[in-house]
Amino acid sequence: MRSSGEARTTDPGYLDYQAKRIRFWDKHAQRTDTAPAGYYHHRLQQIFRFLIPPGASVIELGSGDGDLLAALEPKRGVGFDFSSANVALARDRHPNLEFIECDVHELHLDEKFDYVILSDLVNELFDVQEVLGRLVDLCHPGTRVVLNVFNRLWQAPITLGRTLGWAQPMLRQNWLSVTDLRNLMQIAGFEEISTSGEILFPIRVPMLSALLNRVIVKLWPFTRLALTHFMVARPDPFRHGSNVAPDASVSVVVPARNEAGHIEELLQRVPNMGSRTEIVFVEGNSTDDTAAVIERVVDDLNDPDIRWYTQPGRGKGDAVRHGYGYATGDVLMILDADMTVAPEDLPRFFEALTTGAGEFANGVRLVYPMEHEAMRFLNYLGNKLFGMTFTWLLGQPVKDTLCGTKVLTRDSYDEIAANRSYFGDFDPFGDFDLLFGAAKLNLKIVDIPIRYRQRRYGTTNIHRWRHGALLVRMAAFAARKLRFI
Repeated sequence: MRSSGEARTTDPGYLDYQAKRIRFWDKHAQRTDTAPAGYYHHRLQQIFRFLIPPGASVIELGSGDGDLLAALEPKRGVGFDFSSANVALARDRHPNLEFIECDVHELHLDEKFDYVILSDLVNELFDVQEVLGRLVDLCHPGTRVVLNVFNRLWQAPITLGRTLGWAQPMLRQNWLSVTDLRNLMQIAGFEEISTSGEILFPIRVPMLSALLNRVIVKLWPFTRLALTHFMVARPDPFRHGSNVAPDASVSVVVPARNEAGHIEELLQRVPNMGSRTEIVFVEGNSTDDTAAVIERVVDDLNDPDIRWYTQPGRGKGDAVRHGYGYATGDVLMILDADMTVAPEDLPRFFEALTTGAGEFANGVRLVYPMEHEAMRFLNYLGNKLFGMTFTWLLGQPVKDTLCGTKVLTRDSYDEIAANRSYFGDFDPFGDFDLLFGAAKLNLKIVDIPIRYRQRRYGTTNIHRWRHGALLVRMAAFAARKLRFI
């Protein structure tokens, strides 16, 4: 019995459909930056460059003249297109990349890529499900598929624009909604990470185009009117596996400032996880005897997997980065020394990564009832508000941004650190450096509900009004760096 792709070769409807499109694109092969839709393609490049870091391995299906692929500056770039004229143009313009003449319905390639992109291709395909199903073979567990499709609301304006010569000519298109696309991606074995509406005004007008396409289109209800919808997805880990092994080693980094009364109990309660669990204390220049207690307990235990260091700077963010610099585990965890999050909850964060449910596990204090006085009422309301705000900013559901327990792999952290220059050193808490970095890298963020406890020693290091004002400034910063791009 033949595969579905092979069966297409005997389908007259498919053969006629593809032949017409090959003739059309051979006739209209051209550089997109000089086409009538030049501004639109320039804006697409900006968005794809935001979503895909330079130096990745990238394959583009429906690569056209190759300009989009080249703009991503891949270390390995491969383009597929069924138009021989487009392939010739792309090879001439970008000799450092590889371009292959091939119908993507019949794609076979024994290679894995970090990113698979389909820009405006789904609108053209005879069988969307067939092509999406073939993408799995191009993916490793960490691969991201990035694609965009036209918004059906623009069908009439685009048709009129093409009739008047204002838009690039096209044959009849598929007009898929985001719901249609999400369903087809799920059938093909992919899980959606994020979606966004982009481009409200596909014409270059100084200042006006930037305002509409960088800011206004990101706001409700205008995002529903966007010309194109982007989706970022990953291979479904429950069908294709996780990139974190159950026997991965674990590092628990514990920032500790004025927490002398919690140190011994914390060490007794941290469970073993994976093949090895190490604990790295980072003492934050305490005014009580935290440093002395840590030193004594570590010396008494004489365990090479329990170490401590003194923080060189100020703030929890500095402490976390310092601790991660000494951590040796495959999986990196943050556990606040105040134990308002029970150490016994850590295995569920570890399990979220090993099952593939998430690639960045974020603790949430706002689901279960809290112990009395664990969080003041105004703090609770503030956390609710910031959770909603940052859910919009990050493009993924994040119910609680300031829970101290966050977990990710060493590889993910190293990638966040390598790209930290995009945001700069802006975060004294440490939470947002990781959250923003994870969102920028399209990591799947998953919330892990925990029961938030009342601290039994010392006082909180959080200052409600001062830190609240800082959070407002960081929300504005995140809007500029993550949303209004």
